[in-house]
Amino acid sequence: MRRRAIGQILLLAAGLVVLTIISAGSVYLVNKARDDARWIVHTVEVENQLSLMQLQLRRAESAQRGFLSTLLPEFQTDFGDAASKLSPALTRLGELTGDNPVQKRLVDEMLPLIDQLTDEFRRTIELARAQRMDDAARIIREGGGRDAMKRIDDLAGQMRAEEDRLFVLRTGNADRSQSLAASMTWIGSGLVVVLAAISIFLVRRSARARDDAEASLRDNNLNLEAIVDERTADLREANDEIQRFAYIVSHDLRSPLVNIMGFTSELEELRADIFKRIATLGRAASAPPPAMVAGETEPVLEGEDKQLSEDFSEALGFIKSSIAKMDRLISAILDLTREGRREFEPVRIETRELIEGIVATVAHQAAEADAQIRIEPLPQIVSDRLALEQIFSNLIDNALKYLKPGVPGDISVRGRTKLGFAIFEVADNGRGIDPKDHQRIFDLFRRAGTQDKPGQGIGLAHVRALVRRLGGTLSVSSKLHSGSTFTVTLPINWTASNRNRES
Repeated sequence: MRRRAIGQILLLAAGLVVLTIISAGSVYLVNKARDDARWIVHTVEVENQLSLMQLQLRRAESAQRGFLSTLLPEFQTDFGDAASKLSPALTRLGELTGDNPVQKRLVDEMLPLIDQLTDEFRRTIELARAQRMDDAARIIREGGGRDAMKRIDDLAGQMRAEEDRLFVLRTGNADRSQSLAASMTWIGSGLVVVLAAISIFLVRRSARARDDAEASLRDNNLNLEAIVDERTADLREANDEIQRFAYIVSHDLRSPLVNIMGFTSELEELRADIFKRIATLGRAASAPPPAMVAGETEPVLEGEDKQLSEDFSEALGFIKSSIAKMDRLISAILDLTREGRREFEPVRIETRELIEGIVATVAHQAAEADAQIRIEPLPQIVSDRLALEQIFSNLIDNALKYLKPGVPGDISVRGRTKLGFAIFEVADNGRGIDPKDHQRIFDLFRRAGTQDKPGQGIGLAHVRALVRRLGGTLSVSSKLHSGSTFTVTLPINWTASNRNRES
């Protein structure tokens, strides 16, 4: 796929380069052909201007001869008109040939001859008007005008020959430019067709590869769905088995625990009789029995017997407290097991109302701890109400439980939304949690910090399990002696899914 992608990129680059070259070459050749055509037109214009100059010169000569023959004023007028047009024609001819040194030299040689000839025409006409026909005829017979005219014709012929040469050269250049432009167009078109054919081939091959990949992906998806369903069924069965095991174990643990509790109670009831007998056996038969304190069922002991009685009572107290703790742990396991089997029901929840209800239930505890609980604006969500009550009840209860002694408590509950999730934060100014214990506090039956508050270490573990079942996350940000902030991130619109059934 990488080679195919590189090949397509190279193909696009080649097409871009070809189109650029064709475009640039076409523009260059078109401009060159335009320049060649302009020079061809320039050659034609020079020849036209040269013919116009000769025409005006012939008109002037004909008018001069007609006037000398007839003395009619019309011929003098024609001469004046031809002479007036001759000067602009010569000026334009000089402008057109100024870029060609050969033509410029011929024009420069022609100008004095034309001036000489027109001057001779003008003098003979003036002499004829003055009735000096003999002088005019003498000037004509001297032949200066004929020689000038002949030389002018020769020079004009040389100029035409030069322009004919240039015309042939420029026509050839124009033909070559047009041929090159046509060739480049054909070659470029051919290359474009070739590139287009290669592109079509690659596109068809890519389409076939994509179709094959999609078919393979569909097959893999079907297999994956089957595998996922199989694994899901296995996980569900394993989860149910774990829950049943936890329930059975917790239930079976209660039987020996009840027996221990019963025997402990019997030992406590028999303690007075046991120590009474011990005291009696420890004394001589003739000695009077130990004195009894009014209202009590056991004798007043002294010495080692008294110490033994106290140790026995202390041991029974330890046994009873351990039994009570074990009973609470078993009850917690049973509660977790029952909670794990409960299916969540998504409903729309006014989160602020829910939090206010929780705060109302702990108002007396907050007053005793000299703490205030502030509820800031909270987003509404769709989730399981009972699960949310348990989550926030645990977090707020922990915040109240672990405040700093002697410092007024400040607990805030705030929330916001981001990318389809509601983010809730429960912050306090309490003892704080050492960063190394941030993960430990979420483990079952694990606690961090000074253990001076009642608890079994299952609250936060239960909260994290509930948050995960609701498709969210739970995290903590805290330092020792700097308060804690628990962040709960939940979907705004949670729906019951396979996760609900599998958890």
